[in-house]
Amino acid sequence: MLSIRNIVKQYASQRALDDVSLEVKQGQVFGLLGPNGAGKTSLIRIINQITAPDSGEIYFKGEKLNPSHIEHIGYLPEERGLYKKMEIGEQILYLARLKGLSSAEAKKRMKYWFEKLEIQTWWNKKIEELSKGMQQKAQFIATVLHEPELLILDEPFSGFDPVNAEIIKNELLELNRKGSTIILSTHRMESVEELCDSIALIHKSHKILDGEVKAIKKAYRNNTYFLEYEGPKFAVNGNAPFQLLSEAATDDGFLLQLKTNDSDMNATLQYFLPHVRITRVQEVIPSMNDIFIEKVNQLG
Repeated sequence: MLSIRNIVKQYASQRALDDVSLEVKQGQVFGLLGPNGAGKTSLIRIINQITAPDSGEIYFKGEKLNPSHIEHIGYLPEERGLYKKMEIGEQILYLARLKGLSSAEAKKRMKYWFEKLEIQTWWNKKIEELSKGMQQKAQFIATVLHEPELLILDEPFSGFDPVNAEIIKNELLELNRKGSTIILSTHRMESVEELCDSIALIHKSHKILDGEVKAIKKAYRNNTYFLEYEGPKFAVNGNAPFQLLSEAATDDGFLLQLKTNDSDMNATLQYFLPHVRITRVQEVIPSMNDIFIEKVNQLG
């Protein structure tokens, strides 16, 4: 769907992007991650042809990115861009016409989305009359109304309460099931875990990590486990084939967090089995939040 090749972007003395390359496959939900100032928004603005790279190229479905692709892309910016004094219905209709929809088709789709998000009474309201979260609903409709092949969402859950955040999350998943490819830029790592197939992590203008979420989490496994057993406390001696990280009493016994000395859990199980009844063994897989923090801290 999108091939980003060796993009460089310089602002005066600040290099925003330094030789960044990414591949976004058709049908993916792709997470674009990084701390504030990493270069994510600069890349998003280049994809949307708001600014141009100093060097490098972007290809959309095999064609070099050009103005004809704009109507196939939907963009929800972090800084909301609706006109505060303009009525919501009129404004979304205007934006839909800019994306190539006829007035009749735009109104038909608006009716569908207004009913779906339960905002039927908002047509004549002005943006300035709404809360931040409600403004976000209106901008979301403007972003998806023309049914773009590629959706680019910059912090789409900002301003939403948990109920409305869940509604928008489910709508995104439904759009993805219907064929939309989604690039999601967010600081909410739980959203990455729930939604994203693949991610790229940008830090200080460089791409420092990318790949499928499952593969990345597997690569960052560190032989850490929870082990729970029933019975009285068992004293761990210095010859144990693991490091004891924590220990807590439960109703029937104890819950340990431990790190094995190699990738084989068998030696650890053999250490315990003659003495206790093991009720649970669970590998501790690092979260994307853990991996994000580790990678950023490594590079300073």
